Amino acid sequence: MKKAVSVLLLAAALFILVGWSPQQSVAKVGLGHVTSIASSKDLVVDKNGKVTLPVAQVDTTIAAVAFDKDLKVTSDLTAENKTKVELGDGYGMRKASSVKKEWFEQIAEFEKWMVGKTVAEIKSLKVKQRDASHPSVPDAPELTSTVTMTVQDYIAAVEDAYKNSVEVAAGAVRLGLGHDISTAKSKAATAEVNLTMAATLFDKDGKVVRTIIDTAQTKVPFDKEGKVAVDKAGEFKTKIELGDGYGMRKASSIKKEWYEQIAEFEKWMVGKTVADVKSLKVKQRDASHPAVPDVPELTSTVTVTVGDYIAAVVESYANAR
Repeated sequence: MKKAVSVLLLAAALFILVGWSPQQSVAKVGLGHVTSIASSKDLVVDKNGKVTLPVAQVDTTIAAVAFDKDLKVTSDLTAENKTKVELGDGYGMRKASSVKKEWFEQIAEFEKWMVGKTVAEIKSLKVKQRDASHPSVPDAPELTSTVTMTVQDYIAAVEDAYKNSVEVAAGAVRLGLGHDISTAKSKAATAEVNLTMAATLFDKDGKVVRTIIDTAQTKVPFDKEGKVAVDKAGEFKTKIELGDGYGMRKASSIKKEWYEQIAEFEKWMVGKTVADVKSLKVKQRDASHPAVPDVPELTSTVTVTVGDYIAAVVESYANAR
């Protein structure tokens, strides 16, 4: 009988944020993402018997983007158990960079370049392949001295945010992106990363104008030989993208799917401060649902546990600008 395979799990979420001028008016906001497990590795045993453990690596690029009435980017966010932005100089890109710039510095330059452009203009950025690990490096004069990393996932996430964008009420002055990441549901031969993300617009008083919340549950299973047992180039959908396919309705006491419940929770937040949101009364329904809303206006519409969603919105306020 073969022994269970030990798996090294790496989870990452990449983060972009650009502010807008007070004169600009936000017409729409979107939350986009790109998830990849392409960097996951099989177990390897060399000719001398040396074992290199398999690696489950989940990389998710998140973009929260605000658009003006002409659908030009006014602000955008792209989100590692610490993000690359949070790691700062600790990420370690500067030493390897030909322009001696860290990741957070390069992404800041790329963010600036996007502001005032449509998604079509961003997608038309001329790029080149620097090497196998960098297939899509900017090849435009205004970026060649400041951005030497590959940017295709950042562009794809912004495009996804545009596709998912929704109209918003007037009054938004700041946009923030927050996330909460957990690997707690991973098992012996299946790594699982649960990434909750929230793009939130706030008014001048710090009240929520609009928030968009989604969760990516990405699983990387391994077979008994330690090989990745799923298509590494496959598509990994969030709960919103799964829609009715997520399958919560049958198990729900109120017969509502996840996307319907999160929409009700988002509506409840509008007009509230982060302090108001954090003070929501909750109860433990069972071990899997430790923080279910316990207020009259939500008990008939939201029966999911909401702790991670609140945490992501709180972080979006801390990151807002």
